[in-house]
Amino acid sequence: MSLAVAVETNLSSPHAGTWPSEEAVASRGSGEAVYCFRPLTDARWNGFVQRHPRASVFHSSAWLEALSQTYGYEPVAYTTSAATEYLENAVVFCRVNSWLTGRRLVSLPFSDHCEPLVEANDTPEIMARIFEQEFGRNRWRYIEIRPLRSVAIKSPLHLTPVPYAFHQLDLSQDIDKLFRNFHKNSVQRKILRAEREGLIYREGATPDVLDQFYRMFKQTRERHRVPPQPRKWFVNLMRLFGSDLKIRIAYKGEQPVAAMITLRHKDTLVYKYGCSDPRFNNLGGMHLLYWRAIQEAAGAGLRQFDFGRTDADQQGLITFKNRWGATQSLLTYSRYGASDSSTHFFDLTTGKWKARTAKYLLSHLPSSVVSTIGQVLYRHVG
Repeated sequence: MSLAVAVETNLSSPHAGTWPSEEAVASRGSGEAVYCFRPLTDARWNGFVQRHPRASVFHSSAWLEALSQTYGYEPVAYTTSAATEYLENAVVFCRVNSWLTGRRLVSLPFSDHCEPLVEANDTPEIMARIFEQEFGRNRWRYIEIRPLRSVAIKSPLHLTPVPYAFHQLDLSQDIDKLFRNFHKNSVQRKILRAEREGLIYREGATPDVLDQFYRMFKQTRERHRVPPQPRKWFVNLMRLFGSDLKIRIAYKGEQPVAAMITLRHKDTLVYKYGCSDPRFNNLGGMHLLYWRAIQEAAGAGLRQFDFGRTDADQQGLITFKNRWGATQSLLTYSRYGASDSSTHFFDLTTGKWKARTAKYLLSHLPSSVVSTIGQVLYRHVG
């Protein structure tokens, strides 16, 4: 199948993209065309994400809108379906334009995974054509994809793979069996300890609850010498996801001791952010939050609890997730660039020596400065 990338210019169609005219590319050629469109203004997108079996929370309009509103990223997608046709497939990216770290196409920034929503047999060729055309007409530093299942793409571009561990818990089992499958000493006893200590569980998505979460989140990030995401990011997530986002907090009396944010999408509950007060870690607050979230998801008939990605060298965290009975798999990000210089100094996912150097510098700055850096830095590192 011979493919060429085309840009929809039929603006009279309610489904048409609004790509600027200067972005127009070569003609379709003799084969099936690949079209570029804007998912946030395309009336087909939400229905497509809802019905596609591999679409995750990271494909949702709420997530894309939060990325756009917080960091200024521009979501775009590619498909073989013309603007006036039923949307059958798509690969979604964000255009990241940074004077600090360069211009790149990422699928998707700050997202644990983002499957190309394309038939498996067609994915390599469609992706190869996207790479060919995008590098031909744009000066991208690199293009990055984050699929749950690796995709073998034939391309002359330099490939930099970045491995992660990924964990999901199957919720189809009886809730009592789920609990019995937890590690007896490291999980079950921690949950029971939290209950004996009388920890109080509360949830919500109000400004007051967000304030409590964010104070603990900042302290946790500063403790690990990692800049926290700006508060605006969480404000936007909370507003755009509505009741599908929950902030869960464990208290000892009135003292918050642990907190997490979960996102619900279709049949999956996703753990996205967590933090704790180290003075109370022995009370099992974080274990209580995981257990309550898992109980709620299973009771609602959801199919999976998504523990998210873990850096391959964070063996302690990998072991923690394994002890919940979650299934571990390999998650590989693939970055395609003109050379192996596609990594940058502030990149904490590739170029390990650069990441270590950045963390070393951050460790020698005051905590308040580390937080301030996060307000500025994150839009450049997606």
